[in-house]
Amino acid sequence: MVDTVGRLRTFWLLRPMFNFKNIRELTCLFVTVCVLTSRSLADDQEFMEDFLKREYSLVKPYRGLGFSSSSQWDLMGTAVITPDYVRLTPDQQSRQGAVWSRISFFLRDWELKVHFKISGQGKKNFNGDGLAIWLTRDRMQNGPVFGNMNQFVGLAIVVDTYPNAERSHDRTFPYISVTLGNGTSSYDHDQDGRPTEIGGCTAMVRNTVHETFLLVRYFKNKLTLMVDVDGKQEWKECAEITGLRLPTGYFFGASSATGDLSDNHDIISIKLYELTVHRTPEEEEEEVVTIPRVDNMEQFQVAVEEEGMSGVQFFFTLLFSILGLGVLAVVGLMVYTRWKDNRRKRFY
Repeated sequence: MVDTVGRLRTFWLLRPMFNFKNIRELTCLFVTVCVLTSRSLADDQEFMEDFLKREYSLVKPYRGLGFSSSSQWDLMGTAVITPDYVRLTPDQQSRQGAVWSRISFFLRDWELKVHFKISGQGKKNFNGDGLAIWLTRDRMQNGPVFGNMNQFVGLAIVVDTYPNAERSHDRTFPYISVTLGNGTSSYDHDQDGRPTEIGGCTAMVRNTVHETFLLVRYFKNKLTLMVDVDGKQEWKECAEITGLRLPTGYFFGASSATGDLSDNHDIISIKLYELTVHRTPEEEEEEVVTIPRVDNMEQFQVAVEEEGMSGVQFFFTLLFSILGLGVLAVVGLMVYTRWKDNRRKRFY
């Protein structure tokens, strides 16, 4: 796009040098400029068009959400519908709620835009736990992973608002992460999901005065996660994962959970767009994927340092070690004294 602006600026500066005699010359010049502009725009954007897929979207007034046979989305747990949002969990302890699409998903290239809100009365780091957006093989399953089952098969975008790990590892919360599940790996809450995370970023999404959005774009085995949480109406890249292979036939969902700490977790809208992407014949003949995976998964492994002892822990460890040695010394001295007395009695 920068090249296009440069071309137009150059043309404008050189315009007095040309003397157009008829409309035909002007028309030819106009067509040339349009072709250059369109080529530049095509270079900047790797897909051509997007189309809203209403059967996979959840928007006001939420008519497709409920328990009727014609509904496209199901409610679960504490999730309730209001005129302005779907509240997954209220600001109360020990709650779980979710919404799940009933229609299995078969698009290869897509974009998901989620408008959400997290708010509550608790102070920072005294709130929890967060919410997650899912694309998984199984739906409507209660569990410990933000209201969904553990050892899931699929993709999760986790908005984690509470740090469980004692050390932050240079990570500030709230934190949005991309997590992959293959049915055998477990989500580790104690490490805030680091072992199964393949990308993420810090995003201040709680108790904001402006709207908060996240966007997931997937095409040609590349997933890009972007956020708009600063009220600037600009997308900021959060993570990009190449070589990500996702099966089709899975289900979209959103879930949340609270424990001893709590927050309101609301979904305002979920919009799914189909992307029109040009593919080569080789790309069209890609292998069938049955289990989610990432090429070269080792590059995403996060090294978690073992927790060392704090100063207080070291002091008490040393103190009890000295006391233990002292007790052993006293017992040993008593045993030795008694043995010596018994030996002395033998000679009388």
